[in-house]
Amino acid sequence: MNLLSRFTNTTQFKDYNDFYNHFKLNVPDNFNYAYDVVDEYARLDPEKRALVWCDDLGGEKIFSFADIKRLSDKTANYFLSLGIGKGDTVLVILQRRYEYWTTLMALSKIGAIGIPATHMLMEKDLVYRMEKAEVKMVVSVNEDELCDNILKAMKHVPCVRFAACVGKREGFEDFTEQTEKQSDVLDVPYKNECSANDIILVYFTSGTTGLPKMVSLNQRYTLGHIITAKYWLNCMDNGLHFTLAETGWAKASWGKLFGQWLCGSAIFVYDFHGKFEPDDLLNHVSKYGITTFCAPPTVYRFMMKSDLSKYDLSSIKYMMTAGEALNPEIYRQIWMKTGHVIYEGFGQTETTIVCATFSQFMEIRPGSMGRPSPLYYVQLLNNEDKPVEQGETGEICIRLRDPQEGLFAGYYKDPELTETVKYDGYYHLGDLAFADSDGYFWFVGRKDDIIKSSGYRIGPFEVESALMEHPAVLECAITAVPDELRGQIVKATIVLAHGYEPGEELVKELQNHVKKTTAPYKYPRIVEFVKELPKTISGKIRRVQIREADTHR
Repeated sequence: MNLLSRFTNTTQFKDYNDFYNHFKLNVPDNFNYAYDVVDEYARLDPEKRALVWCDDLGGEKIFSFADIKRLSDKTANYFLSLGIGKGDTVLVILQRRYEYWTTLMALSKIGAIGIPATHMLMEKDLVYRMEKAEVKMVVSVNEDELCDNILKAMKHVPCVRFAACVGKREGFEDFTEQTEKQSDVLDVPYKNECSANDIILVYFTSGTTGLPKMVSLNQRYTLGHIITAKYWLNCMDNGLHFTLAETGWAKASWGKLFGQWLCGSAIFVYDFHGKFEPDDLLNHVSKYGITTFCAPPTVYRFMMKSDLSKYDLSSIKYMMTAGEALNPEIYRQIWMKTGHVIYEGFGQTETTIVCATFSQFMEIRPGSMGRPSPLYYVQLLNNEDKPVEQGETGEICIRLRDPQEGLFAGYYKDPELTETVKYDGYYHLGDLAFADSDGYFWFVGRKDDIIKSSGYRIGPFEVESALMEHPAVLECAITAVPDELRGQIVKATIVLAHGYEPGEELVKELQNHVKKTTAPYKYPRIVEFVKELPKTISGKIRRVQIREADTHR
């Protein structure tokens, strides 16, 4: 059993237009995800599988919804014992530890706000987040460098009153010990005061173009992930869904928490450390019988270099990707090697799935973002905020409604910043795309990344896709370089695949390849070979850093 029928119409939609025009969400005014989903499963079907966790040391734990309720109640009592309550912010740095799920549900139950963060943050990153969000407590994994950085950061931020980590460590409360000794009976007045508009999460964005922003998400937002999980990820009742993402990023909310449980699907977590190894990943997919799988294009890029015939991937029913635009060449090779197509989706930290290939209603067009979610009215606008013509590039914008499920409430404690993206009745995403005659959207690039050369507007994604078709290219980034004659010219920064060496002959070969694959004027006039591309700590390419380095030169 699942709880979908409580929160949405369960009509069998006959096609995409029917789905887009008639899908409805039912959001109770007093909705709280932890009480109304987790605890309700624990009441109705207590032994229903919720979480399958394993690590790279051979550890394994399987949690039912009754387990998640009991452990989250104990954790909530621990927070209450420290004076953490409604509206307080708690920095949660638990990587893929199973305590992440019980901690977030505990915070939801007492009306506190979880701020998921990655373990890769350094002292200055932690200070920035603690100060901006007025953090009251930190809960973390037990790692030397991270814990040292937390203690150093706390000396600069007096509002942080408590620090706990999983296990014993000087300067920290023992989170495991403290939660275990709490009562598993939770009696908190907030339960009768819940509101769908209460903030449940604050995410810091990746910071690809500047300092990270604080995205506040309310309880209403969580139900928007019904579209993400059921209609894009194809999560199924009693299935096992695996999204490869660290819990410090919003993709974890897309694929490791909200929508999956609403669909009745268990969540699979592989808690690995160190370098990503595609063979280990594929072994776990085979061993545990993953039914639905989602990973960023980078992971598929590594997978397609592996011998996939060695693994039994027959349990997988659907494969999906998001986080970056999917190059058609990666799609083609995965399909040839596995027989699985990849369903692409697009969204932001500020949203649920905005556009996707919804497999029940649409054919795949490799490289396309798909069509809009029924939660949103998506419009492409030009620089004058007027709708563009079919086939013309415009900024992806969402017409605002009240209430608006699946969209961020605003930038946390920063209404002025919120007004820079929510204005004139639209939320402006800052990404550019065009739509074809059938309403499929095609990603062009970030608004700041567009290259203007000799009167042409060149989107980096198209050139990157062309380069990715060449076997010598493992990764690449396209950026603009100032040019006196043309205004800007195209530069390719390339990481070579194993077995290839940089040289002028390879540069010409790659340039000619782009000329033949796409319009000749889009070819990179400058090619630089590097060992690695600059990336955010979430793994996204920082083209702004490449541009800044070129400017300094």
